Amino acid sequence: MPATRVPRVPAEERLFSLVLALLSTEAGLTKSEILANVQGYRQRFTTGGDNASLERQFERDKDDVRELGIPLETIETPGAAGNNQTLRYRIPKGEYDLPLDVRFTPDESALLSLAAMAWREGALSSDSRRGLLKVRSAGDDEGTTEAFGIDAYAPRLRTRDAAFEPLRAALDRAAGVRFDYITPGEHEPRRRELHPMALVQHGGRWMLTAYEPSTDGVKNYLLSRIVGPVTSFQAGQHPAPAGAGERALTELDRLWSERTATVAVQPGSDAERRLTRRRDTTTTTDGALVIHYVDPQILAEELAAFGPELRVLEPDEVRERVVGRLRALVADHAEGALRG
Repeated sequence: MPATRVPRVPAEERLFSLVLALLSTEAGLTKSEILANVQGYRQRFTTGGDNASLERQFERDKDDVRELGIPLETIETPGAAGNNQTLRYRIPKGEYDLPLDVRFTPDESALLSLAAMAWREGALSSDSRRGLLKVRSAGDDEGTTEAFGIDAYAPRLRTRDAAFEPLRAALDRAAGVRFDYITPGEHEPRRRELHPMALVQHGGRWMLTAYEPSTDGVKNYLLSRIVGPVTSFQAGQHPAPAGAGERALTELDRLWSERTATVAVQPGSDAERRLTRRRDTTTTTDGALVIHYVDPQILAEELAAFGPELRVLEPDEVRERVVGRLRALVADHAEGALRG
């Protein structure tokens, strides 16, 4: 008999289901309970079988939820400290509820729903995504959370970048792709011609892992930095190697574990709140944060966005990149003022 095809659940639907499940429990859920019961995991869960790949997916999803600013907590079982299999996960509802004076009528929910549809072909910003997820998880008085407002509109939030679908189609067709790409730290795009190997999500971002013939190397490309349309060529001639996605994620996890930066943050600031919740962040004895990263330029962009709320202590490479970005920002504003 042919193997039963497991239906694919979109990543945003899986994350939303995870948030709802963790909001609905006071005691918390174990990893096994989540994998066996939550939409997006249960379809692939095998009782008593090998669920290592699914467990890795859950670990990445936890990071994505926290990247959205959602306070996901872990609770150790008494007498089993340090046992990851008995850890329980939950989202404290009081910390994630909308303010008491914020309520939406059915018409307002429908308008929010339509706004989500307007973004459906692009990438939502993290702030927009977080806000919509909070509104959606709150539901309305009639309990129509799943429809996010009025069933007739039936929108489907899409939090991927516009390049996702053409890249996935190219992978399915074993085709090469061309697109313009802005390298982190640069301002002008350059044309790339690649052989796609996998689409992966790491640290809340979608990336394309691809072989680049011009440099004879395998690299990762952030989908959010692809400019304009993605075109394909030579369908059927560039099949992706088996296991390319898992290997890409393993390498990204390796870089993440090895690379750290130490930053001093203002107490009570947005920088402190967000970076403290970042995966694997630790605090030094003097209150500085040690954070992990994959790419120094991408990290510099993130840190520069916090402005005066933080200061990079080390490494020098990251500090210099942050300072460079801030100086470039000042120069751009000064130039704009002169033109005005």
